[in-house]
Amino acid sequence: MERTPAVYIVASQKRGTVYIGVTSNPIGRMIQYRHGITEGFVTKYGATRLVLIEFFGDMENAIRREKQLKAWHRAWKINLIEATNPGWRDLALDYGLDPLSTPRWPRLDAETSSA
Repeated sequence: MERTPAVYIVASQKRGTVYIGVTSNPIGRMIQYRHGITEGFVTKYGATRLVLIEFFGDMENAIRREKQLKAWHRAWKINLIEATNPGWRDLALDYGLDPLSTPRWPRLDAETSSA
């Protein structure tokens, strides 16, 4: 299996909770997140939308970049995302993953709301 070192940022929604990670298998990692296979921060906060990905020739440089980004202020991270992905589009779709399912919220209409 070919390895592709990458740093990625996933988010819960536009300008929502963000998580920065590093992996040698970006597609596999996104599949894990989307199917709830991993436990921890991403699962707890629903940060499964891939909003930024940077590829590297080796894992050492990818880890160095991950540490750099994790030390940044939140505003800098948001600016980085919006510089290349202003709509916070789910980039995982570009790599063949299915769209995220839309949460089903209860409808508030005349029949369900109280007067």
